[in-house]
Amino acid sequence: MLNILKKAFPLKRRVSLTDSNLLFLIAICVFVILYALAIVFLGGSFSRVQGLADLFNNNAALIILACGLSIVMVGGGIDISVGGVIAVVTAACAVYLDSGNGNVWVSLAIALGIGLAFGFVQGFLVAYLEIQPFIITLAGMFFARGMATIITKYSHSIKLESFIALKETKIEIEALGYTARSGMLIPVTIDIGVIVALVVVLVVAFVLKWTRFGRNLYAVGGNSQSALTLGINVKRTKFFSYLICGFLAGIGGFVFLLKTGSGYSQHAMFYEMKAIAASIIGGTLLTGGVGNIIGSPIGVLALMTIDTIVRASGITTGGREYLQDITTGAMLFLALILQSVVLSHRGKGSFKQMIPKWLKLDVKSVEKDN
Repeated sequence: MLNILKKAFPLKRRVSLTDSNLLFLIAICVFVILYALAIVFLGGSFSRVQGLADLFNNNAALIILACGLSIVMVGGGIDISVGGVIAVVTAACAVYLDSGNGNVWVSLAIALGIGLAFGFVQGFLVAYLEIQPFIITLAGMFFARGMATIITKYSHSIKLESFIALKETKIEIEALGYTARSGMLIPVTIDIGVIVALVVVLVVAFVLKWTRFGRNLYAVGGNSQSALTLGINVKRTKFFSYLICGFLAGIGGFVFLLKTGSGYSQHAMFYEMKAIAASIIGGTLLTGGVGNIIGSPIGVLALMTIDTIVRASGITTGGREYLQDITTGAMLFLALILQSVVLSHRGKGSFKQMIPKWLKLDVKSVEKDN
């Protein structure tokens, strides 16, 4: 009789939010607050769906890079070569496409091959030779920028018609559009790169959540010695994290090429820093073992919303472009401080006193019958 009642009215137990989900929730709140403030005080494109779509259109490559950085950072590593990889990819693909025998699909293979090459070499040196990842990827960044300069010293605009046709392909959503003053319906347009970025986010989220590699990566990032005692191949896990990051950098490079339509050694400058900052804002810890991959695109959107707000407000005009970097740095400082404060109080058990009652609700799940 008791078992029948349990099945009919299953008991619910409180399950505390994990650190990853807590930081992800904070990232969402930060982005929503920033975007709401932009709508209230600036209006304009922020108040239209196209404004939000343009955040994705302009930063699809950065979202892909942030996913790759999150994978490496969850495993306790770092990769600052990804911006240089994008530069090499754009330069190599641009020169190839205008060589007279250019093919879009072959150029995609070139982009992926370059990304995998960087990921393979750097992953091997970090995982199996145990060289500091910062030093290795710093060397990779300089090497990539140098190689891109050798390939093309100047910006090389692609003139191949098949590539231009792919670049100009847009997905139009009329239902979310708006009517202009002339009475014409202007649909919301989404670039192909955005679809690629969203697919990457979903695939990476699945890998980290539901595969053995994902579980191993969190274990290695949390404590590599403990992971080793559990029978996890730590070196192989770290190697594949860099290999995947390089692969995603190759994809990001091709998406960047689709957006700009040109190859240049100075493309994607400081993208590695922006990707790291976005991952941190999205809830990934530099110490490893904690991170929600869905938080990476949220971190990118929050970071780029700040940039858009600063530009739209006009405070960077008249030679004051440095204010944009200052605001980005300040936001990263605040994100780090917030993470540190929240996690330290959470570890001491005093986190509940820091937040209002409506945020103290724990996630509830149905207790399984044994």
